[in-house]
Amino acid sequence: MHVLEVRDMTRRFAGMTHPAVDSVSFRVEPGEIFGLLGPSGCGKTTTLRMIAGFESPDNGTVLIREREVVSLPPERRNVGFVFQDYALFPHLSVLRNVMFAMRGTPARLREKRAAELLRMVGLTRVDQRMPDELSGGQQQRVAIARALGADPQLLLMDEPFSNLDVALRDATRREVRALLKEQGLNAILVTHDQEEALSFCDRLAVMNAGKIEQVGTPEEVYHHPRTAFVAQFLGRSNLFEGEADGEIARTSMGALSIRPAAHGRVLLSLRPEHIVLTKGCGGELEGEVVAREFRGHDLTYRVRYEDRSIIAHTEYTHSFYPGQRVRLMAREPAVVLRDMNGSAALVPGEAHG
Repeated sequence: MHVLEVRDMTRRFAGMTHPAVDSVSFRVEPGEIFGLLGPSGCGKTTTLRMIAGFESPDNGTVLIREREVVSLPPERRNVGFVFQDYALFPHLSVLRNVMFAMRGTPARLREKRAAELLRMVGLTRVDQRMPDELSGGQQQRVAIARALGADPQLLLMDEPFSNLDVALRDATRREVRALLKEQGLNAILVTHDQEEALSFCDRLAVMNAGKIEQVGTPEEVYHHPRTAFVAQFLGRSNLFEGEADGEIARTSMGALSIRPAAHGRVLLSLRPEHIVLTKGCGGELEGEVVAREFRGHDLTYRVRYEDRSIIAHTEYTHSFYPGQRVRLMAREPAVVLRDMNGSAALVPGEAHG
């Protein structure tokens, strides 16, 4: 049984030319952390709010445990919601904030249950403090404990880590994921942060302009992007044209292995880490290093090759400098990109890296 199934959900706001959410469909499986990833304004938060019942879809269906919930108010959907700004009540203590969500729990049991939830999120010594006395990471965990207080079937989280600094965000993210997995909780995370989506989610949907362009595990979506948008949004990518004949394509970088097999003119994606740089010796497929970014554990180069710029990532032991000639080689097959209709032989417009 699916924990959540969204079918052809659409939402159009007044004055908008295109729908904010356009025929979106996906499923969340038991025990799964699912991600909605995309840039600002792509419709991911609106999608989450329609699942919660804060917005009503113009069309489509939302089923939780196979029960249709579109007609139900938020409090009857049995979902928990963690807002981006946590939305804690400033006049209530941490314990009282958590107890507030327990309307379905007998009054005599609420304090004990709230204490258990705070212990679960690692906040046993701050139960009598006020929210403004806590750090951002502590407030975030209180918000999660409060959302869990109603024993939801599904936890919805809207950019829950975005207000934390980098070090605290990484640590809190690991703690929350471990908590969800330990408790066997189902969750949907909305985020615009690619690294966060890849490390936190079991599966994710990449959204663009109200539509879902691809759904899959982080590894599937990263290594096998279906569209040019997915290839470029989920990490960097070099896009270029080629003439495909089966598993080989003729490109400006020579003959490349491709996946999947295709025929005709295609648009290809090659990740920067899949390009090998070696010292140039005056042969073919050589370019000039025009920029170098040292990142500690690796290096990023921009190489001018013919009339375009190629991005390449190398290990920290490889050191080239602007002005140096280098040879480019692909060590992985390039990925054949598709349009939204699924056509593999794509005739693109302008391609860029």
